[in-house]
Formats: sequence, C-alpha cells, structure tokens
Amino acid sequence: MAVSSDEFIKREITQEVGLKVGIYSARVFSEGSDDDQKLFQNGGLTFTHLGQDYGSCDCVYVERNNGSDRPILAIEGTDCLSRGSSGNAQYQRFHHILGAVKQGIIGVYYLRKGDHKVQPDLYGMAYRVSQTYKTPYLIVQDLFVIKDILMLMNKGVSELNSYIEQYQKKTFALYEEKFRKDYQNSWEKFADKRSTIIFKDHIVKYSARNKLNFTDSSVRAGHIAVGEMFLTKYSFPDKPFYYLWPRMTAREVKELDTEKSNDKEWQLIRKEPNVVIKTIDDLVGLPNELRFVFEQVKHSALKGEYVRKWNAAAKTLHELIKAGKVQVR
Repeated sequence: MAVSSDEFIKREITQEVGLKVGIYSARVFSEGSDDDQKLFQNGGLTFTHLGQDYGSCDCVYVERNNGSDRPILAIEGTDCLSRGSSGNAQYQRFHHILGAVKQGIIGVYYLRKGDHKVQPDLYGMAYRVSQTYKTPYLIVQDLFVIKDILMLMNKGVSELNSYIEQYQKKTFALYEEKFRKDYQNSWEKFADKRSTIIFKDHIVKYSARNKLNFTDSSVRAGHIAVGEMFLTKYSFPDKPFYYLWPRMTAREVKELDTEKSNDKEWQLIRKEPNVVIKTIDDLVGLPNELRFVFEQVKHSALKGEYVRKWNAAAKTLHELIKAGKVQVR
C-alpha cells in the first residue's frame, strides 16, 4: 500500500530531525490515527487560542515536565511543492501551527523541496506573525534548521535567539526582493494586483467565494479562503479588514454559521480578530447592472464565459470602491 504524502512527511521529520533531540521528544501519530485532532493537553496535536481550535500539527517536540508534556516546537509539513502547488495552495496550511504560535510555542511550516518554489509571501506572513505574537514562526525547507533550533535550546536563550533572528532576516529578504520586483515597494500596486483596497483605517479584500465553496467537499475552497485571509491580515497586521464576497448574501453567511458551526476553517474565518465578512448586501451604491452580473455568476464555476464576467465585474467594483462611489458598510 502506498504511503500518503502526510505520512511520508511525518516519517521524514522523525528520521531527519529525530524522535528525540537532547531532552526533547517528538509527539507524532502514524497514518490512520485521529489523535492529532485532539487538543494538545488531551494528548493530541491541535492548539487553541481564545477558545478557537486551529488545524492539527504533524509533529510537536515536547519536554517532560513534572509528569506532563510541555510543547516546545510545533511543525506542520507539506509536500505540496511536488504536487503542482505553485500559488495560493501553499497558504492552505499556514494556519495549522498558528494556534501554537499564539500560545508562545515556536512554530515551523515545513515545505519539502519540490518542483515549485516557496511563495515569498509566506516569509513575509511568518515574519509579521512573529512580530505580532513575539514568538518565532518559521518557513523552513531544510529539516536541519529544526534540529539546530532544538539543540540550541539546551545552550541558552542568546544563541537560540541569534540563530532564529538571522534565519528570519535571511528569509524575510526573499519576501522584500519579491515586493520590490513585483510591486516596486508600493502597497498601492500590491493592493491593485491582489484584489485589495487600502483605506486609512481599514482595508477591503474581495474574493469570488460562494456558499458552495464551503459546502461541497470536492471544491475544498475553505482552506484557500482561510489562507487568503491570513495572507491579507499579515500583510496589513495593524488594520482591520473587510473580507468581501460579492457572490454571497448575508443570509447565506448566517446559514453557514449554523451548518458549519463545528467546522474549524469556517470558525477561523468568523472568529479571527479584526476580520469581518461582508457580502453583496453590504455594498452601498452598487450599480444595478453590476449587481445583475454578480447574481448571474453566483452559483457558477468560474470558467469560460463566467470567469470573464466575474473578472470584468470585479475590476469595476474595485475601481468604484477605491473611488468611494461604492461603500462597504
């Protein structure tokens, strides 16, 4: 029987980093186990913050302390770079270790080397998370970085902090290089290319999400929606933002609140501080012809004629919101 990519990643971590590094041991579960879904304090690999559960991790290194395990470093791994993920799909698991970082535990998102390169935006997101919560969040492709960190933990805070600082400085430079190249160091250019409008006291990020994205398991757009949210939030960590879905109504959001009350991804979107979902019902001054187009493409897969209609309508909406002719209330 072929080994799944998740199981392969777990085995690689424990083989390359080790089941035990100094005084630290790996808590990891093999394929077929659901124990990773349990909260860490209940023997699992999932962390919570302010009552919200985050995605489960692949491995957590722990220190035995007074008869219980104390989490030291949490890892989420993916082989997506070898599986056609060159764009937004790389953000899908970014949130899995965010709960650990928010609890003050070092977090590592490990993207195994493959055919595609890591999106530099991930380095920027991780750096800003680290700054926001005063706990390192690292994007890693070399498992020996993890082993180095675990070994340095035994040598003192100064060496450990210096190592992490230098690593983050190096990876953040990759993000800065892309920002210069693609957006000429302009947040306005970034926003115009990334479906975002910047205002003095908030931002608007619009997306083509519809209800089916969250109810049809074959679409699996929930992970993408969460990834987009965190990319936006940690591009502008000091600003609240409106997450605008013109293909949805306020009623549909309420329906999802009921239908997805136990869904981690939906609850992350709904409960993340400074993130507010907005729908077509929240658009003031929207021209009737534009409203008609959004209704036309509401339930359709965005392909062919429908994606052309969406793109044209979204571009017009962007210009109207930016000019203040349409407001998001």
